[in-house]
Amino acid sequence: MTILAPIALLGLLLAIPILLLYMLRLRRREMFVSSNFLWQQVVEDTEANTPWQRLRRNLLLILQLLILLLLVLALVRPAQVVPRITTGKTVILLDASASMQSTDGEDGRTRFEEARDEALFLAGELGPGDEMSVIRVADVSETVIEYTANVQSIRAAVRDTEVGSGGGDWQTALTLAAAGAQDAEFFSMIIITDGGIGDIGRLPENIPSPTIVPIGRSSSNIAITALATRAEPGSDPQLFAQATNYGDQDTQVTMTIRLDGVLWESSTQTISARSQRAFPFPPIDQDFTDVQANLTYGDNVTDYLSIDDTAVSIAGESRTRRVLLLSANDNLFLEQALRALPGVQTFRGDIERATLPSQSYDFYIFDSWLPDVLPQADMLILNPPEDSPLFIADTPTEQVGDITTLMSAHPLLTYVDMDALSLRQYTPLRGTPWAETLVTVGDDPLLLAGEDRGRQIVVLPFDVRQSDLPLRITWPVLMANIVEWFTPANLVPIEDSVSVGTPLRISAPLGTTEVLVTDPAGNSSILSATEGDITYADVSQPGIYTVEALVGSDVVQSQDVAATLFGTGESDISPVSPATIMLGGGTVDPEAREEAQLGLEEFWPYLAALALLVLLIEWYAYHQRLRVPTVGQAVTGRRLERTTALR
Repeated sequence: MTILAPIALLGLLLAIPILLLYMLRLRRREMFVSSNFLWQQVVEDTEANTPWQRLRRNLLLILQLLILLLLVLALVRPAQVVPRITTGKTVILLDASASMQSTDGEDGRTRFEEARDEALFLAGELGPGDEMSVIRVADVSETVIEYTANVQSIRAAVRDTEVGSGGGDWQTALTLAAAGAQDAEFFSMIIITDGGIGDIGRLPENIPSPTIVPIGRSSSNIAITALATRAEPGSDPQLFAQATNYGDQDTQVTMTIRLDGVLWESSTQTISARSQRAFPFPPIDQDFTDVQANLTYGDNVTDYLSIDDTAVSIAGESRTRRVLLLSANDNLFLEQALRALPGVQTFRGDIERATLPSQSYDFYIFDSWLPDVLPQADMLILNPPEDSPLFIADTPTEQVGDITTLMSAHPLLTYVDMDALSLRQYTPLRGTPWAETLVTVGDDPLLLAGEDRGRQIVVLPFDVRQSDLPLRITWPVLMANIVEWFTPANLVPIEDSVSVGTPLRISAPLGTTEVLVTDPAGNSSILSATEGDITYADVSQPGIYTVEALVGSDVVQSQDVAATLFGTGESDISPVSPATIMLGGGTVDPEAREEAQLGLEEFWPYLAALALLVLLIEWYAYHQRLRVPTVGQAVTGRRLERTTALR
């Protein structure tokens, strides 16, 4: 036991004036009565009328001294040193991932509800001078309340926190926690989780090893872990569906398949404990857009997480890109690269014709040749032989300088390395304000890309046949990047589905003004398509997201995207022991760490409350004495006094 403000003991000196007031001459009240018979005691009173009197037992005096004592004790702040994990600055990482929706708590409560109760309890343990912050760890981790000593604000923020439907972004959460550890004498990190943290590597050096508060009791859960369709050319699509039993008991499960919301087939299988099983279905012999799978069980089956009992998939659909190739040479390298690209249909044009064909193509490739009038479409220009409205072509040179990549993060250069390229000659280009220079040779551009009057254009000012580019793996990758940059096959370039929490990277067609994204709940978001790359980050729940490219108010392209829990690891709800969670962390002085875990529990609130109670008693006793006594009370009082005197 210790006291934090011993100077407050001087308040006990206030007892002296209280005692002095009681030792002074009594002041009597004047009262009018009908007879002095009831006041014989006044006649018998032989006390001297002096200023000072001997103290007598007085209930009010005792109560007032007790009130003073309790108030002084509250002011000196007696406290006891107790073990505490919320000393100094404390950050709580509250797991809000999908697995925290599991209902294996007491009375069917979710893990997240129990985790919130733990956070509320920890908030109540804050001592004087301590501060706490709370971070919600979901697919997008965020700080729900900054460091504060206000326990009520912390508890309100925790109560308002909701569980998510995706994985947990623990790396971001730990980065936020590390920011709060700076300049903190004592720092504690508490992670309330069921263990689905994964491999996040070492913690920053300024973060001590965290305290893990485990949540969860059971591993019983069956989940859909795969759902997709595949179609070989000329054959019906085949459905692949798989479920996994994460529990410890063999379970019989029925999977029901709906096509565009209409019941199609069902299959019942027994899945062994801690294993997975594919469900057989016949080929799909009808047109469909989306597939929905649902799991159902018998009454004797325990499944604590229901969010992964449903999954959706979109029928694979990719658009064929039409390409017109006009070349002054037989460029087999270029033709082979185009033939190897899936979804690309190449047509060879006649350069002897004065005009371009009237048919529409997704983009044009001009190799060592340019038309008199450039098309109003996307273009890849190789080895330009002359000037054009897009650039000025100087005389080709064999003085090849160093090749340098300037913008390696550009989509055209994804997995492309041109620094070691060998050239025989190239054509220096000037007058290209519309373009960005991605690669240079000496001081001249070697790879240009940009937009001019609504057209996306790529220029390679050299003959690929007079270089070693076609012999490198970079060549087919570069051609694939160019085709995808010109006319993406889909608005969202994915093969099957995305995991909940994964942002949608949207490649809108040329001329798109806005992109409209509608989530599974029917909420719509409008994204501007005039600022380059488009990203939709709010993929926070499983289901079908509809992406529409708009030109004005017209929808020019639309795509449905399925978001699932596949690959997030949230369906495995097996509780993880804190001892098995490897978080690493920096070095911490053990003695300082042990001292940091000790806190003070103060008792002044209890003493103040007790002082208030005694004050109420004193008030009641005082007002009882002010009441005029009745005849019976006066006689009884005198008898008691005489009895006391005889004794």
